[in-house]
Amino acid sequence: MTRITAPGSYAFTIPVAGGKPIQGVRVVGNSSGKTLVVTAGVHGDEYVGIQAVRELLSQLSPQELSGQVLFVPVVNTSGFFSGTYRVPEDGENLNRCFPGTKGHTYTWNMAAALEDALYPEADFLLDLHGGAVYETMEPLAFFPVDAGSGVESMARQAGLRMSLSFLVQSYAKDGLYSWAAQQGIPAILVERGNGGTWSRAEVEACKENILQLLNFLGIRPYGHQRKVPREVEDARYETAQAQGYWYAEKKPGETFSRGELLGRIESEGGRILQAITAPFDGVVLYQTHILGVSKELPLLAYGKFRENP
Repeated sequence: MTRITAPGSYAFTIPVAGGKPIQGVRVVGNSSGKTLVVTAGVHGDEYVGIQAVRELLSQLSPQELSGQVLFVPVVNTSGFFSGTYRVPEDGENLNRCFPGTKGHTYTWNMAAALEDALYPEADFLLDLHGGAVYETMEPLAFFPVDAGSGVESMARQAGLRMSLSFLVQSYAKDGLYSWAAQQGIPAILVERGNGGTWSRAEVEACKENILQLLNFLGIRPYGHQRKVPREVEDARYETAQAQGYWYAEKKPGETFSRGELLGRIESEGGRILQAITAPFDGVVLYQTHILGVSKELPLLAYGKFRENP
């Protein structure tokens, strides 16, 4: 992309082979500094981050920035207007298509185009997500712990400056933020919102998280932090082993002891098909809140608090 130094807001386009391009906005500050890349709508039905970016674009003044911010308000526009997390053109989950492969499918081309356009610009990358239609969760951020000590340290420190419930260690490599981390770019993924909905409170909280990150990077001052997240390690992700009736025993944010029942799937006749028992003392991060579940559907995520952080 063309290098711009004059303060102001500038639209930019990321061409994608085989389909429509991705639209973004570059907000260039009044003086030099770091570059933050903010993406939302990788999953088209996760709305909190999309609306937060939409509002911040009309509220941020270039004159108050030192550095710049590249916003991509809705990465997956087709999914957004269709109400689905997948890319409708080919049915792929974009966040499982990194690193991108040019010429494979439209979604893989999207991933490659995002890498080529955004990664070289970023001093830090923030990817905004939210709970799917079947999920309830606590506000949290994932950060990479296997992409080098420098990336891990900066991502952890950034996450600790944001008002969230949990900061979760992640070993993922195939997402927009996690592949950026593998390329040496500090990055985090923030999850806000539940059940495929958005609220005024969550949008305001998401906007505050972005402002807190801008403050951490020295791009724009912001001095408020309502809470400090607790770091969670050894995160576990349980999926349904059978079709049935799902009953969660704990709510997101609730703690549990080793050996406690966290949830179960029952058959039509009430027989237990799957029981999830806690392997350690820990806390629930998010869970499925629907009653009927099919095989392989995500059920529950939990972890344990990091000792002596």
